[in-house]
Amino acid sequence: MAVQLPGRFARRRPRTLRGRQIRTAYLFLTPALIFFAVFYYMPIADIVNTSLHTGPQADEFNGLGNYERAFDDPAARNSFTITLFFALGTTLGAIVFGLGLALLVNRPLRGRTAFRLALLVPYLTSVAVVGLLWRNILHPHLGILNRLLEELGLPTQQWLNTNPLATITVVTVWQIAGYTMILFLAGLQGIPEVYYEAAYVDGASTAQRFWRITLPLLTPTTLFVTVMSVITGLQAFGQAYIITNGGPANSSDLIVFHIFNVAFDSRDFGYSSALSVLLLIVIMVFTALQLRAGRRREVQY
Repeated sequence: MAVQLPGRFARRRPRTLRGRQIRTAYLFLTPALIFFAVFYYMPIADIVNTSLHTGPQADEFNGLGNYERAFDDPAARNSFTITLFFALGTTLGAIVFGLGLALLVNRPLRGRTAFRLALLVPYLTSVAVVGLLWRNILHPHLGILNRLLEELGLPTQQWLNTNPLATITVVTVWQIAGYTMILFLAGLQGIPEVYYEAAYVDGASTAQRFWRITLPLLTPTTLFVTVMSVITGLQAFGQAYIITNGGPANSSDLIVFHIFNVAFDSRDFGYSSALSVLLLIVIMVFTALQLRAGRRREVQY
């Protein structure tokens, strides 16, 4: 014979089950929350606290003095400007070349799997190795590129001195294009073929199918690539440190490299922390603006 529980107990049981589920979820999330708290949030809080101090040991309270100094420092402004141009160049290059390569390898070509892997190898290689490789290739006297120009009877170039910012931008695009290609390739393969078939029946050309179907439906992928490329460009360090050393005349002094020099060459940890916080704010603002603009342009068929 079934026992009928009183109404208050019947109502309490689902609530207790819900509470157990919430406690279990937090129990599984606890290691990740501890990891983020120890290795992300606590260092950020420490940097913010350090940015409010000055002195060799960053032990003298300075309030917002370091931030005021950052806005008045021409070297910091120059470094931020250079980094913005670098991030813009690498983002546009990653989108254009990544999408172009994705369209190419998405076709039924012989050996396309090996071609995809070959294009992905630079991204899987560390920035240090890529930097050393290209520094040797672009060396004005011993580099392979200038040797090739000599063999062809063409004038050699001072690749690392004439326009170093463009040089490290091209090197960075070369390294990350394979990664963006994989992302765009996944987006292309997620577009239903029926759209292209219907457009073909309606007489749409290849260019019209690309502009009216492929590009609009790749908006989420393009948004993701844009956000990640901008963040990567703003945080770039190894290219300036290894390939150009920030020169000549600070023309490739990326902001993270500038922060590194302020912290470990000038031993000004308070000011370098303030620059780091400002960089974090810039990244957050750019990311929020890109996400907002991307959601407005998202197209659904």
